[in-house]
Amino acid sequence: MSTLHVPQNLPTHIQHFIGGQFVDSVNGETFDVLDPVSNQTYATAAAGQQADIDRAVAAAKTAFDTGPWPRMLPRARARVLHRIADAVEAQDSRLAELETFDTGLPITQAFGQAQRAAENFRFFADLIVAQSDDTYKVPGRQLNYVNRKPVGVAGLITPWNTPFMLESWKLAPALASGCTVVLKPAEFTPLSASLWAEIFRTAGVPEGVFNLVNGIGEEAGDALVKHPDVPLISFTGETTTGQTIYRNCAANLKGMSMELGGKSPAVIFADADIEAAIDSTLFAVFSLNGERCTASSRILVERSVYDDFCARYAARAERIVVGDPHDPATEVGALVHPEHYAKVMSYVEIGKTEGRLLAGGGRPADLPEGNYVSPTVFADVAPTARIFQEEIFGPVVAITPFDTDEEALELANGVKYGLAAYIWTSNLERAHTFAQSVDAGMVWLNSHNVRDLRTPFGGVKASGLGHEGGYRSLDFYTDQQAVHITLAPVHTPHFGAL
Repeated sequence: MSTLHVPQNLPTHIQHFIGGQFVDSVNGETFDVLDPVSNQTYATAAAGQQADIDRAVAAAKTAFDTGPWPRMLPRARARVLHRIADAVEAQDSRLAELETFDTGLPITQAFGQAQRAAENFRFFADLIVAQSDDTYKVPGRQLNYVNRKPVGVAGLITPWNTPFMLESWKLAPALASGCTVVLKPAEFTPLSASLWAEIFRTAGVPEGVFNLVNGIGEEAGDALVKHPDVPLISFTGETTTGQTIYRNCAANLKGMSMELGGKSPAVIFADADIEAAIDSTLFAVFSLNGERCTASSRILVERSVYDDFCARYAARAERIVVGDPHDPATEVGALVHPEHYAKVMSYVEIGKTEGRLLAGGGRPADLPEGNYVSPTVFADVAPTARIFQEEIFGPVVAITPFDTDEEALELANGVKYGLAAYIWTSNLERAHTFAQSVDAGMVWLNSHNVRDLRTPFGGVKASGLGHEGGYRSLDFYTDQQAVHITLAPVHTPHFGAL
């Protein structure tokens, strides 16, 4: 049975951070925060409402309109971002411990996410110093250049899976660009987000540049999306919420960047390195407890190697270590919340009617409490099955055979999502042809999700709108103003002249 590890100095109440101060909600509303091992309340959090969002946006707008942050030279902002990265690295073990307690992620994986958060700040610190903008010359006639300006107050809405790292993925480019921000973290996992305030303060971020409002998405998130003084929204979350945000942004024609759900295929051809493909797809599905948007939760396998692949894959899945998230030996921890646990388990039961159960299929026998799900593998799953079509967001995978390249592509593209895809083959021509034909914003050949921060991140179809990553992130958080300078007399028709 898993024992509950409780970090030292754990807060019992989590507040907003507005205009440089920790504050409660104007109306005193709170919500309970659970840990996923015991499902007991360990803290309350201030529940933001319209009045709290109004205060946060006002603080951010004042900091943008009259404060130093948008007017600092790129090198000066970069120094602050590097200090933020230093502070994250200095407490990465503490961050990982809190993240694991709050989310149920295995401690070794949470530690890696803390380090990635630091790297995100270093990357964008370097990028804004090295950035160049376009200049165009018409010799002797005109000089044209691009003047890049921060957009204003950025509304950032982040998910509960790997929350600290994904918050950094938005905070770093927004701040690097000179924007001020209002962050609304996920209500399931507010703990690590509360650490940003002190990190930013000690790094030298001016008051009002960073603001945080906790709360329920339908309340705090909705108010942030609809606020007229927030010109852009960056959202990571599930697709139906993204559709609601899209509608609510329309009234003010806000800029939007949305990374939404996924049901990503891993396509395994018979000529692939099967052992490497098994290693990679196991990691891609079951790391982070399966709570990852880019998980290759549909595995399509060429029929000639299908039976062998299924047997070997299931045997490995059965040996995955499920247990206490704080134990370094744990590979799959507890799902984030009992609501999500119930959802995943409902899909496990559905899967038993839609496929052949090869591994898992329920709660581990030695873990009667907490949100634990055994790594679950279904084979012979039809493309019309719900577990093939719908995002489960847990340690559950569906395996389906194919006979031809054309059938594999039809299966890969036969869902509403299009975030990522993974192609396994030793045939170079097939690899590139298939990769360019698959409906996915990102494709990995003979690899799992290994990111290069310079490349675009985002999906197609129901998996997102817009791209972030590298210069595309800076493009999102800035307006690019074209300035035209006349160098010679311009021919102008003389309207109304005598």
